[in-house]
Amino acid sequence: MATDQTTSDSKWKPLRVWPVVFLLLGMLVCRLTPTMVEDGPAMLWALGVFGPLLMSLLMVMWWLIASRARWFERVIGLVGISLAAWISIVLLDKTMIGPAIMVLMIPLGMALFGIGVIVFSRSLSIKRTVIALVLAACGFGSTTLLRSDGMWGNYAMGLNWRWTPNSEEQIAGRGTSAASKNEVVESALVNPPWPSFRGKEGNSRARGSKLASEWSTNAPKLIWKAVVGPAWSSFVVAGDWLFTQEQRVNMEAVVCYDAKTGKEVWVQQVESRFEDPLGGPGPRATPTLAGGKLFTMGGQGWLLCMNPLDGKILWKKDMREVAERAPPMWGFSSSPLVVGQVVVVQVGGPGDKGVIAFNVDSGELAWSVECGEDGYSSPQMCKILGEDTIVVISKLGMTLLDPTSGKVRLDYDWKIDGYRSLQPQMIDEKSILLPSGMGFGTRLVEFEKVGENYSTKDLWTSRKLKPDFNDFVVYQGHIYGFDALIFTCIDLETGEGKWKGGRYGKGQVLLAEDSGLLLVASEQGDFVLVKADPIKHTELGLIKAIEGRTWNHPVLIGNRLYIRNSQEAACYELPLASELVAQLGERQNENYQFDANPLRPFRPTLPGGE
Repeated sequence: MATDQTTSDSKWKPLRVWPVVFLLLGMLVCRLTPTMVEDGPAMLWALGVFGPLLMSLLMVMWWLIASRARWFERVIGLVGISLAAWISIVLLDKTMIGPAIMVLMIPLGMALFGIGVIVFSRSLSIKRTVIALVLAACGFGSTTLLRSDGMWGNYAMGLNWRWTPNSEEQIAGRGTSAASKNEVVESALVNPPWPSFRGKEGNSRARGSKLASEWSTNAPKLIWKAVVGPAWSSFVVAGDWLFTQEQRVNMEAVVCYDAKTGKEVWVQQVESRFEDPLGGPGPRATPTLAGGKLFTMGGQGWLLCMNPLDGKILWKKDMREVAERAPPMWGFSSSPLVVGQVVVVQVGGPGDKGVIAFNVDSGELAWSVECGEDGYSSPQMCKILGEDTIVVISKLGMTLLDPTSGKVRLDYDWKIDGYRSLQPQMIDEKSILLPSGMGFGTRLVEFEKVGENYSTKDLWTSRKLKPDFNDFVVYQGHIYGFDALIFTCIDLETGEGKWKGGRYGKGQVLLAEDSGLLLVASEQGDFVLVKADPIKHTELGLIKAIEGRTWNHPVLIGNRLYIRNSQEAACYELPLASELVAQLGERQNENYQFDANPLRPFRPTLPGGE
């Protein structure tokens, strides 16, 4: 009897677990490395996406080839893992289909399977396989409880409980306000204060108000907050009206809001939905106000010309047909540029359908020219050496176009892997800053012209400023922006770094020029007041402005800040420097003493030194 038992037990061997330990550590390294390496290559994100998946597949191979499990155990394990994964995929929320399976579901299930076989490796029975499979099924199955809102800038999945209502569900059936068109709005349409992406001059710069330089005693005041549909569009502003784009289930919506209350004035919708598993759903471009008309570009490629007073569509064009291409990976993202009688968009189509211009009144094709594919930037009007010029950047480099005919004036070659999704920045009429994708840096280029021919000279290329889709601004000889996930300042003349500080994720920045202040919208929804100082990074104030992943550009009109993301929008009244001085004067009558330097944080001193 004892001999039979010994013979039976001898068929079972402890599992060889050291490869599993290395594979589990490999999963952890692959997942954390992209979030920790600040100056990595452009495609480092692929390590975080595909690395854990590769480790999971290697774990399956280990189980089948080198685990020491009995053959029927290996078959049961393989069938059990496959069945549990298949059932979970069938039950997943639709937003989890795609990268979430590779990044989360499979690695989580296989990690728990690996932990199970490590802990019970010396259990000489089928129990060890059953326990490991139960843990794997729990890992796979737990993801069926979640909904994905896309990926954050540090490559982490944005997750919510599946049953939590998203912003699209919350605004379903919401009505419009009683606001109506008025002479103030109509007159504002002639010269709107913020008519297009990144403002009137296209450089993320606001003028006209001197803001208070600290918020400790006079914090921004919330005027309103509203739920909005997902999109990465910003606002444009005319009078008391805000215009933006949103996704509302299967409809792309152009929405007009009352700037004073946050209530909807009108909504116009087109049946269309763009959604990518990393960026989430919704339009990517920002509307444009010009010539009394409103122009918008949807994620699937619908270019609309509308009446901004009531949202009536005057004409529309489908870029999938005109440009003869499917939407790029991240969707059509070009904010329309209106120049005279044409509206220009960058669509990255084949041949001469890279940049296309349409007549603003009829929508008829005016001209089209070749440009690099998958461009996520927008055409930008610049004055170069005295001439109005359309500047377009793509992964191939930079193209200068005649705004009337579309004739190419210059093709500047600076090829990169991946994509460009930022805007160039004119320094003066003869020099321009060109940003690139992750890991490639920024370049200052100088223009020259001999006769009718343009030429360029590279002044410097700096890897101290490597933005992805995060904005940057220029102020008094220095550049302020995002070097990957960290805010930074570099010297405009040399490209040398001055400082790095402030982990705001992949946020955006706006310059309040008259105040010498930087208004930073962090990826986490914080709004940070930073001094535009090349000596050091100095935060002067911070508020939690909105909830959720925030990639949209903020807008500043006077001292009213308008900010939104993929789930909510808000308006804040920022304190003015004059109001701060008045308040300090009133408190001085109450025996307080003050530091007269408005850039130094306020610290009251009570009588007696308390």
